[in-house]
Amino acid sequence: MAFTPNLMYKGRPLVRSKNDIYYGSLSDPYVIFMQILTTKEENGVKVADRIHVTLLSTDTTKSPIERMEKQSDKNGLWNALVIGSIWLERALADAKK
Repeated sequence: MAFTPNLMYKGRPLVRSKNDIYYGSLSDPYVIFMQILTTKEENGVKVADRIHVTLLSTDTTKSPIERMEKQSDKNGLWNALVIGSIWLERALADAKK
């Protein structure tokens, strides 16, 4: 049985496991990997504060270091998603050329 993600962002799956968030489909050449580094409390709710964003190749023949294309730290989930979606769109467009 295939996995069906509950969350989508800009038409791509968004999957979270503890402090790791994956954005994109593993069947594509690239995905975005986001790792929550710190959290803060706002109005009694823990929210992501600092997030490490990585454009990651899904090519399993490469070493883990070679698979990391771009990296950046962002403040807040929204900023991480925005930069991640831009990187992913550009990488997928370049991969089709």
